Amino acid sequence: MVEQEVRRGVAGAPYSPGLLALRIGPLMDAAIRALSTPPDVLLVDATARDHPRGAGLALHLGAELGLPTVGITHRPLLARGEWPQDHRGDTSPLRLGETVVGCWMRTRSQVRPLVVHPGWRVDLATAVDLVAGTTAEDRTPEPVRKARHVARSARSAAAGQ
Repeated sequence: MVEQEVRRGVAGAPYSPGLLALRIGPLMDAAIRALSTPPDVLLVDATARDHPRGAGLALHLGAELGLPTVGITHRPLLARGEWPQDHRGDTSPLRLGETVVGCWMRTRSQVRPLVVHPGWRVDLATAVDLVAGTTAEDRTPEPVRKARHVARSARSAAAGQ
């Protein structure tokens, strides 16, 4: 990790599936803009085109910041597709109707695959390469794991004050 930034605030809306950008998008935007150097790409725990309105948080955030984005989730929101073969790196498409909006991806064998969502200015093949290149021993890409750890630590510290 080169740099991290934490922004505290109140979520902009109650939790509602499909409205994550309204809930936490402004806080994520503020944290990313506070970095001294913008990242080359954002890996976001959110969907992109696999969304009731065709544009989830991974797509919105990238468009707002002008940064390439990839969404990574544990399950698709609306898209459907069969799981890939059981080898690291195997993928299978996820579709909304006839349109491929992401893919299942095995980051480890014998473990449930992740969903990779190409977001802003990233195609599916590049998104898969980015996830593969940032995933080592664990199922989830390292930058996402580290961000979750930093967020949990910040919440714990704030609760202890």
